[in-house]
Amino acid sequence: MQFAKFRLLDKVSNKLFEKTISIDSSDDIETLKIQVYACFTEPPTEISEDYVLVDIYDNFQDEEKSVYRGWMISSSPEVTPLEHPIYDLWLLGCINDKTS
Repeated sequence: MQFAKFRLLDKVSNKLFEKTISIDSSDDIETLKIQVYACFTEPPTEISEDYVLVDIYDNFQDEEKSVYRGWMISSSPEVTPLEHPIYDLWLLGCINDKTS
């Protein structure tokens, strides 16, 4: 897959953000910088599931701090959650077309 699509909840303002990030690149959502290394989807004959390998950094007061490193699973965000006091982040899926 070429892109990973995420949804971010700001728990303070209750705003939702969606961002599609290219594989092997990074992008910012609010104060988080998300580096995407890989995104995989199960074949159509299997149960629908997407996996993404990411590094997430929080840029708080001009200091970048690693807050998450590892795999996220689209259907089970509670299994590998981002534990952050302000944000919740979910993988929506892996896609080949940024407009999907």
